[in-house]
Amino acid sequence: MTSELLNTLVDKALQRRIPERSEALALLGDSEPLIDVVAAGARVRREFFGARVKLNTIVNMKSGLCPEDCGYCSQRLGSAAEVLKYSWIAPEKAAEVAGDAVRAGAKRVCLVASGRGPGERDLGRIENTIAAIKSEHPRVEICVCLGLLADGQAERLAAAGAHAYSHNLNTAEARYADICSTHTFTDRVDTLGRASTAGLSPCSGAIFGMGESDDDIVDVALALRELNPDSVPVNFLIPFEGTPLGDRWDLTPERCLRILALFRFYFPDVEVRLAGGREIHLRGLQSTALHLANSIFLGDYLTSEGQPGADDRQMIIDAGFTIEGVDEQTLPAARHDLVAIRRRGAGTALPSNA
Repeated sequence: MTSELLNTLVDKALQRRIPERSEALALLGDSEPLIDVVAAGARVRREFFGARVKLNTIVNMKSGLCPEDCGYCSQRLGSAAEVLKYSWIAPEKAAEVAGDAVRAGAKRVCLVASGRGPGERDLGRIENTIAAIKSEHPRVEICVCLGLLADGQAERLAAAGAHAYSHNLNTAEARYADICSTHTFTDRVDTLGRASTAGLSPCSGAIFGMGESDDDIVDVALALRELNPDSVPVNFLIPFEGTPLGDRWDLTPERCLRILALFRFYFPDVEVRLAGGREIHLRGLQSTALHLANSIFLGDYLTSEGQPGADDRQMIIDAGFTIEGVDEQTLPAARHDLVAIRRRGAGTALPSNA
């Protein structure tokens, strides 16, 4: 019999209400059997997304030599990780890589470049790359991830045909300085705000396995809720040798699944994406994670290799799911919880919220 806690979490999620902190912490603990936790999260996932799995792919436009010092990143300042290092690839090459993934089933192409943020020439390169991809695949979603954005840059990306902008919060604000000193949590929130204001779909998630506590996990989930993202990538730390977090192997498959379940309850009708590190940390339970996440990355990541795309597609089919087509809508059509009718301020007897 499903427990009172899990029934409560499911009922809240189906009404698009979030868990109480105490409920979230209990879910991350071991009081509820893992199979029951997954089954409860799966009820919510199927209500809003059915049996569909959305495929996404990454094109690493510029690799390594980043001036930022994010401790989890193999491209960081001072990294001794032996990853690929190269300057910008040509738009035509990026379009070729993207095209291979689209033909393999990818619905979204994520264009990513290392660095603090884009310069004028960088934006031009991305604009040309979007045009090259769209000329062959006009219906594919283009997501861009270039770091911190300055005034007007998000608007240029939107005008060029970008669909989304990705910029992860990564961890809770209270411990952000523990993993990065060259920019702040607030800088990241500001960039997501710029992207949203420009009409780009906000994509933001987190990385787990960096020594965070259960409270930290809840805190970053709440911070992400404030951003109202359309997609939330859930990454599990890939511990590269030569980085400050290269010796952290804290995660178990069960821990990963409980985190994914928590994010499904916090983001019931939002695209929850199973992202970096899934092969390493979920191992034989990757297909189980599909009962919680409705989206995955296909192929390789920024600086590490993923499992073969054919294996991913077979895993999806074997688990009883179907690959989402380009003509299908990912997010549920109705999100009435986001519409708050004004009942205060002008025209009422109540004060405004200014």
